[in-house]
Amino acid sequence: MKLPIRPAWLRLAAAAVLALAGTAVQAATIRIATLAPDGTAWMREMRAGADAVKQKTEGRVEIKYFPGGVMGDSLTVLRKVKVGQLQGGAFTAGELAEVARDVQIYSLPFLFRNQDEVDQVRAKLDPALQASIRAAGFEPLGISGGGFAYLMSTRDLKSRDDLKAAKVWIPQGDKIAELAFRTAGITPIPLALSDVYTSLQTGLIDSAANTTAGAIAFQWHTKLKYMIDLPLSYVTGFLVVDSKSWDKIAEADRQVVSEEFAAVFKRLDAQNRLDNAAALDALKQAGMTINQPAAADGKSWEALGHESYQELIRQGGITADMQRQLEAALAAVRGAAR
Repeated sequence: MKLPIRPAWLRLAAAAVLALAGTAVQAATIRIATLAPDGTAWMREMRAGADAVKQKTEGRVEIKYFPGGVMGDSLTVLRKVKVGQLQGGAFTAGELAEVARDVQIYSLPFLFRNQDEVDQVRAKLDPALQASIRAAGFEPLGISGGGFAYLMSTRDLKSRDDLKAAKVWIPQGDKIAELAFRTAGITPIPLALSDVYTSLQTGLIDSAANTTAGAIAFQWHTKLKYMIDLPLSYVTGFLVVDSKSWDKIAEADRQVVSEEFAAVFKRLDAQNRLDNAAALDALKQAGMTINQPAAADGKSWEALGHESYQELIRQGGITADMQRQLEAALAAVRGAAR
């Protein structure tokens, strides 16, 4: 029995159907949660990146955001990523350290002396951090330099001793911040970022550290009236996607996502610096008192930073390899500056 010969148009139609089916399999929706409020510079850039990705992949990759903490705190978001309810999230270093401990290195207290040091060290170490994030099962879409965090309070804080009576917030899970304050003889209060504003209202806490732009974005400045003009640590943010979800995206489309978000984070870093400078002016105009620390206090805090770093190493808070890379990078930067 002879098999019927299919007309050419029928064979072409079948091929087209198979091609479309293959495209459908490659399509992906990436759901990303963040605590960042909608309407902030961060979210505007995130949405711009998502729009560009959707356009350039012709709809094969769509990124949807859940801003403002609607998906819960960082630990809840990580759990939702693990079970597939979300594919990614935006995290601070302390939050992401739950799965990739080395991401905390830029946030070590009093590590950097200025922004130039940050830029040069990041140029050397960002690739190593990205590798550590991948080893933890996530694809890093970007690392954002949020700027230096300053301690702000409802109290007129001027010295390290003043802090001993304060109720100081630290981010939930931030081992470095906890070490630093406990080393200083201060018992901090760990809370999720989303709980800080309410806790300032109720008096559960009266002091918190953030960038100047962050304090305004989260409305903390309406409660905090004093700031110590001494940068405590450098704030970094990470946008990551679960590796299993990432690997399901076609390679060419992954390249588009990577390129677009590299551009997004480059713009964010530049914008963050402008925003922090403008926010400091706004805080002053709103009546916030900026206290200059005495020289002795500045040295005391720097010594505390060194003590905290050594204790973190003893506790295994960062890997030995990352410790070596960080110290070598800092030595090279400071040696070249002499």
